[in-house]
This record gives sequence, structure tokens and C-alpha cells, in this order.
Amino acid sequence: MKKNDYQLYISGTIKLGVSFGVVSLLARWVTGNTILSSPETLVKYGLIGGIGYSLVGALTLILFGFLAKKIRKNYPGQHTIGDVLRQKLTPSGYWLMIIVLFLTSFYSLFVQAMGAGMLIHIIFPIPKFIGILLFLTFCFFIGGVGGMQRLHQVAGINVTLIFAAVIIIPVYFFIQEGVYPVYDGIRLYHPYLLYIKNTDAIWFIFTAIFVFFGQILIDRASWQRIFILQKEKVRITFTLTGLIWATIPLALSSLLMITIFGRSFENIYSLFFELVNKIQSTVLIVLFVVFCFSSIASALSAELHATTSIFVKNVMEMFCKLTNDEKWKYTYVFSGAICICLLVIVSILTPSPLTLLFFFGNIYAAMISPMLYIIFSKSVLPFIVPFSSFIGAIGGYVFLTVKEDFNAIWLSFAISAFLCLIVFIYKSITKKNIQVL
Repeated sequence: MKKNDYQLYISGTIKLGVSFGVVSLLARWVTGNTILSSPETLVKYGLIGGIGYSLVGALTLILFGFLAKKIRKNYPGQHTIGDVLRQKLTPSGYWLMIIVLFLTSFYSLFVQAMGAGMLIHIIFPIPKFIGILLFLTFCFFIGGVGGMQRLHQVAGINVTLIFAAVIIIPVYFFIQEGVYPVYDGIRLYHPYLLYIKNTDAIWFIFTAIFVFFGQILIDRASWQRIFILQKEKVRITFTLTGLIWATIPLALSSLLMITIFGRSFENIYSLFFELVNKIQSTVLIVLFVVFCFSSIASALSAELHATTSIFVKNVMEMFCKLTNDEKWKYTYVFSGAICICLLVIVSILTPSPLTLLFFFGNIYAAMISPMLYIIFSKSVLPFIVPFSSFIGAIGGYVFLTVKEDFNAIWLSFAISAFLCLIVFIYKSITKKNIQVL
């Protein structure tokens, strides 16, 4: 394979083992949502919500590992989720799913860029626009231009920074402050964080399972890593990733509890600025800041790379046969256009990451049943299967106009699951009748 072969951009040059596979997946899944949603979850749902957030993320990665093993076995020779969808769906169903993939991909990219923008605004005394421009330029050269090989090169550095930050900084604080003063301060000023009979937190955790599982089922970057992992090590890699990932939101929650013990606060996201002030050690401040931006940049670059790969391989090549040079040209143009759009939108909008996650949760929940049907089926599926996700998501959003709560996500899942079940029963009966005749 030539060095400039476009396949190198999509998959890199090596098959990943367990250790580097875990590193690559952690670099993808320790995201802006992980960093920014941790304080919001802790404040809204207390310690139960913070612990539940970690466990749900771990559980969904572990469950997806079982599916990943089957995907790798049933679809050899594929490279992206788009390749599998093209094999299993009719043209109309395929294009509907591609639209959904791009919609959710742009949401993921927006959340990462928004997280970077919020941290730049909180930590650095520079214009937000300039900070985001520099950040997105870096991501463009890593994920948009560099491809999988470049992502592999920075993944190890990123994961090293992650664990250096989540281990060293909490230990430093607890040695300085002690465990019991922190506990007493939380109990005095924020007793609601310790309330263990919080039914809202339990409801949040069960709903998050649908959102997180649907999110990883259609995650473009995770599917690409399935096809570059060594076949026999796919499941164990996702399992270990889930177990390790769970420790990171817990560590971030502990950091924020150290920040707020013994005092009140006005804004959830100002806690990061107060945390920087509280650290005092210049080395640890630099470590924390670099950890935040490294994690977000790594996740955004991975998503940018996966989205660009799907655009070139599963959209442009459907219309015309592209030469190697044309593929690279479309890669630069498309990834650059995405970065420019993100720069403009993030400079204007700053919604809550957790609110956004559960707003898109209707789409993620509605995608679960169709994606499972696609993965386990052995034949080309009719348009109604992918279309059921659209109907389910619309049903959830209609419900949201009446009452804004997590029931909309459950309704989205139920509608799409019911439609997929009807299709499955109909196909089974039809097949049985044909066999009888």
C-alpha cells in the first residue's frame, strides 16, 4: 500500500491489539461531554447521578463490545459504518441513515467545540473567537488532514495526560485538605449531593442507558476502530475501555466536590475556573488545562476524521469513481468546511452539554432497535426499518412539546422498537409461508 493511498487515511497501517486499542477508544470517548457534563450531573442529581453517569458509560461500552465482535465477524473487509449500511439497506434506507449519521456527527462535533469554547472563555483572558479558531485549526490538521495514523500518534499522549490529571490532582487535594473536612463541608453546604433516595437520579440513570447505548451504536469513530482491531481482541478491548472509562467521570466529580466543599457557587461551569484558582500549583494548573484541551481535541479530531471518511467513501464515491488525489481534495475541503461552520456556530451559541445530550437522546434511543436489526439480520432490510427511527424520534419530539421530561426518550425507543418488531414478525411469517409452499 502506497504512503499516499487514501485507505491509510481511513484505517491507518496497523491492526490494533488490546493495549493500544483501549488507548485509541479512550482518546475517542473522554470527551467534552465527559468533562462538562460531570459537574452538571453532580449538581443536578447528586453523588448517585455522578456515580450512575460513570457506570452507564462503562456498561454501554461493555455491551457494545459483544456487538462489535459480531460486527467484525459478519462484515469482514469493511471499514466504516457506512459500508455496512450500504450492504444491509435499500438505497432509500441507506440515504436516510447517512443523513442521521451526519446529523448526530455534527452534534458530536459541536459539543466538543462548544466545550473547548467554554473552557477558553473561563480560563484564558483572550477573545473566545481567537481561542476557538486556534483550537479548530489544530483539530483540522490532526483529524481532518492527518488521518488515522496521526490520531494514533497523539492518542498515547492524550491518555497519559488524562490519567496524570485524574490521579495526581485529586491525590494532591486530598493530601492537602483531608477526606473528612471535604465530607463535612459538602454535608453542611450541599447536603442534597449526599441524598441517596433521589428518584430523579435513578430515572436519569435508566434513561441514560438508552441515550448512551444509542450513541455508541451509531458512533462513526468507534465503528472504524472495530475494523482495525485484531479480530480476536475486539470484545475484551471494549470491555477494558468501559471499565477504565468509568474512573474518569468519578475522578472529575471528586475534583469538583473539593472545589465546592465549605462554600456555595453561582454557576456550574464557573467551578472549573475556581478549581484552577484552588489548585495553586503552577505545574498542576498546566496539567489540568492541557488535560481538558487534549481530551476535547482528541475526541473532536476522531469525530472529524470519521465523518470525513464517511463523506468521501460512502457519499461522494456513490455518485462517481474518485481518484486518490480527488479523495484527498474532498477530504481537505469537507473537513475544513466543517471547522469553519463550527467556528461560526460555537461563537454564537453556548447551550448546556447535558441538555443537548438528552435533546438528541430521542434520536439515539430511536436508533437502537433499527441498528440492532441491521447488525443481526442476514438479508437486505426494507425502508421501514431505518424509517422507524425517524418515526420514533418525531414521536419523542412531539411529546416534548407537551411535557419536557425523560419520558420522551422512552417513547422514541418504544415506537421504533414496536415498528421493527412488526417488520420482524411479518418477515418471519412470510418466510415460513414460502417454505410451506
